[in-house]
Amino acid sequence: MGVDTMAGVTRPVRVLVVDDDALVRAGLTMMLDGAPGIAVVGEAADGDQVPAATDAHSPDVVLMDLRMPRVDGITATRRLRARPRPPEVIVLTTFDTDENILYALRAGASGFLLKDTPPARIAEAVRQVAAGEPILSPRITRRLMDRTAVQAGAYARARATLAALSPRERDVVMAIARGNGNAEIAAALDMTLATVKTHVSHILTKLDLDNRTQIALLAHDAGLA
Repeated sequence: MGVDTMAGVTRPVRVLVVDDDALVRAGLTMMLDGAPGIAVVGEAADGDQVPAATDAHSPDVVLMDLRMPRVDGITATRRLRARPRPPEVIVLTTFDTDENILYALRAGASGFLLKDTPPARIAEAVRQVAAGEPILSPRITRRLMDRTAVQAGAYARARATLAALSPRERDVVMAIARGNGNAEIAAALDMTLATVKTHVSHILTKLDLDNRTQIALLAHDAGLA
């Protein structure tokens, strides 16, 4: 939260609300303007309006919708965070897919909340982010933890499975993961075509797999592709 050093008093957190739905903007503005320590200083109806609105109103925090017709919230966030001394961004959306969460955080968002978050929690998140403390809703935090655990488990299982292969068979697996056909593998690894086919057959048997696509997916899970 900003401080007016001349007056020695804490000033309200300045918020810009960005959403293509006029009713949502009005609701957020009404709710946040009534919250202690927060002032809504402007609105924008699309991501392409964010730079001008930021220049005009100097917000501390931008509440950013994700889905907008011309410039989406992730793109708008990335562009905004690339500017000198940018405001913090909280993505506020109804779309909570893993990809959206990760894309928003990678674009520079300091928070990700769902639109069904209680008003008091949204207001507290604005204050928290303005103070330099990133936030995620509990449901999203759990989703990311679960995703990380699943990825870590898949990696460990894939590594353990591939350990059953010989070094030469692992070379063939990596070539398959790169999308190479048998002739390309033979040329790259200095094998005959018949030897490559034998290796592929042995790999499928050892790993209890049905086809080359499953080999490629296993190599991806193991971090080899």
